[in-house]
Amino acid sequence: MSSTQPQPNGQPRRTPRRQRGTRESLMAIVLGFEAIVVGLGALTLLGLRALNFVQALVGGGLVIAVLIAGALLARFTVGLVLGWIAQAVVVASGFITGAMFVVGAVFTAMWVYALVQGGRIDRARNVRNNGHATREDNTQ
Repeated sequence: MSSTQPQPNGQPRRTPRRQRGTRESLMAIVLGFEAIVVGLGALTLLGLRALNFVQALVGGGLVIAVLIAGALLARFTVGLVLGWIAQAVVVASGFITGAMFVVGAVFTAMWVYALVQGGRIDRARNVRNNGHATREDNTQ
């Protein structure tokens, strides 16, 4: 059956989803959770009166938007750049309240770990998959 022919239930077949790499998945997970924490942090800074309503809403909203865009674009270089920009902004928000230095450090450490370990896992998977393909080609 081709991908355009309907299935027995009358629905067209969907093309399979693109396989995401480990690095891409880890990047998206870290940035997604960081967006949640930044939103809660902005509300906390508002409650502590460290920021006024507009600063917390606009500033927090912009950082959240960058984090979500980075997570959605994790497969592209722009996603990586947005992730690094977001890490810098979250760490810099420690100048508003010192606790954000800790939050920024934790998420930056997770970000670096996701990039390094995700890349290693993807490279190992590619070597393993290419090795299996080569062996299968040689046996036929």
